[in-house]
Parts: sequence; C-alpha cells; structure tokens
Amino acid sequence: MTIFVDMDEVIADTYLAHIEIYNAEFNQNLNTEICLGHEVWQKVPKEHQESIRNHARREGFFRNLKPIMDSQTILKELSEKYEVYIASAAMQFPNSLKEKSEWLDLYFPFIPWRKRILCGDKHILQGDVLIDDRSYNLEHFKGRSILFTSPHNVNSNGFERADSWVEIGERLL
Repeated sequence: MTIFVDMDEVIADTYLAHIEIYNAEFNQNLNTEICLGHEVWQKVPKEHQESIRNHARREGFFRNLKPIMDSQTILKELSEKYEVYIASAAMQFPNSLKEKSEWLDLYFPFIPWRKRILCGDKHILQGDVLIDDRSYNLEHFKGRSILFTSPHNVNSNGFERADSWVEIGERLL
C-alpha cells in the first residue's frame, strides 16, 4: 500500500506557529478556539492580516515548527509496514523547500529523501491513501482520502476524517 502524507497541519503544526508568532508580535492572546473554522489571518484585525500571510515567507518559519502529536510514532510504524511518502506543497514559499527537508531530517529521519515529494500540485499523486488537511487536495485523489482535522477545516465535510494520529494508526495499522 502506498500512503501520501501532507506536512503542514498534518505532521507539522503551522496553525499553532501562526498563532504564537502573531501573539508575540502584537502582544495578543489569540488562541485556536477563537480561530476554529477559519484561517488564522481571518480572525485578526485587517491591519495585522498581511503579517500573518507572510509568516511562511520568513526564514526559519518551517524549520521551527512543532510536530503534530503522535505523528512521529505512527508514521514510523506505518513506514515499516507500507510505502509512505511525504507530499507537501513546498514550492509556494522561497525558504520552505530547504527548511521542510531539514525539518523532516530532524523529526522524521526514517522517511528518506527519496520518499519526499515537495511539489506544487498534488493532483499528480497516485496511490492508495492521501492524508491531508485541505479538502481541495483530496477532491481528485483516486484512492482513499482522509481529511486530517485542523482548526481551519472543522466545518469541512464530504471526506473520511481523522482527528488524530492515533486514529490514523487505528485505521491503517
């Protein structure tokens, strides 16, 4: 079985990073609960939105992300049983390609560089399972599509949903 796994908001906590950076820069107390069902930038004053939209363009943003809880353990188990590839849209932001690769080396060293697909469009992926937080990436996937819950997608429907990596493990291991 071939499994493709997205990075941002699936194994790397970009959502929390946006909130933490915003709070530090603007001395605010924004939290995940306030943002549920939205992108972080949508829940801040208009004059702060551009700052959040540019976080991913900053040097170090992707390198400093925290792994999503249990993602390392479950992905290691999955990679011992199946063909696991990381499939991330890393071409959109200048620093992300290098930083995402370095981040994977640090937190997911058991997934070698040959099993990392850093691309712009995921419609080309052909395999058995795609785990992603963006429904538009799942829409055209011909295999099993699993929507990984992230604060921004809590109101999205139409796909099998997993709320945690423990759930992913229960379904796929």
